[in-house]
Amino acid sequence: MRIGYGWDSHEFKAGIPLKIGGVTLSYAKGLGGHSDGDVLLHAITDALLGAIAGPDIGSLFPPSDPQWKNADSALFLQEALKRIKTAGYELVNLDSTLVLSAPKIGPHADAIRKHVAELCGIPADCVGIKAKTPEGLGTENAAIANVAVLLARKGQEAR
Repeated sequence: MRIGYGWDSHEFKAGIPLKIGGVTLSYAKGLGGHSDGDVLLHAITDALLGAIAGPDIGSLFPPSDPQWKNADSALFLQEALKRIKTAGYELVNLDSTLVLSAPKIGPHADAIRKHVAELCGIPADCVGIKAKTPEGLGTENAAIANVAVLLARKGQEAR
């Protein structure tokens, strides 16, 4: 078995859609980034890559490369999933905590959970989505995602 941890943050900016976990949320600002700024999918990608001691998301998809401008972060996740499969592992479950002042994630958590599970090819009850407010951290204009993943060798029952 392998455990991976991923972390990402992006600043809120006006004029762009807000995507979290591949789900577009109705909000006045989106998350700035070279790609679509999806902090959750970025953190999941890094957690998966870290679990197999692979390169990080920035090494595989550098922000200096124009081909990744406004890219759908699901592409990054697909590459990480392909790499864990090639390494002989499969994703068992993932747990995430989002840190942001707004919008409230609770009303969207189930949709995000289901979409992330679909993207990852695992049951929705194997995806944890939680949210916290930053409360004094000085990050009110940003969103942060923390993710832990558990991988098992293909063919081993870990569920």
